[in-house]
Amino acid sequence: QVQLVESGGGLVQPGGSLRLSCAASGMIFGIHDMAWYRQAPEKERELVALITSGGRTQYTNSVKGRFTISRDNAENSVYLQMNSLKPEDTAVYYCNAVRPAGPTRSRIDYWGQGTKVTGSA
Repeated sequence: QVQLVESGGGLVQPGGSLRLSCAASGMIFGIHDMAWYRQAPEKERELVALITSGGRTQYTNSVKGRFTISRDNAENSVYLQMNSLKPEDTAVYYCNAVRPAGPTRSRIDYWGQGTKVTGSA
């Protein structure tokens, strides 16, 4: 059974930093693309950052230059370093693992339970 467990959320003042961690189990971590999504109150869930199994990264425009996604395949973990946090970064952050579709299989998404990041105004 695949499990994704996030940690590292909390309350932070504007300009502060947090590092989110996501520990994966029950899967072959290295073949999965990993991502962080967030959902703010009364808003839709949005992609924040993604790192492919090959290490390629992409970010939503609002976090470019401030957030860094990384992965440690030996530790089955993905991280999100968040610097220069703003009140608008307040959201529940979710870890996502994607097993890409193949010739004989469909894409599969796995989700963690989320960790709350609150930026005080």
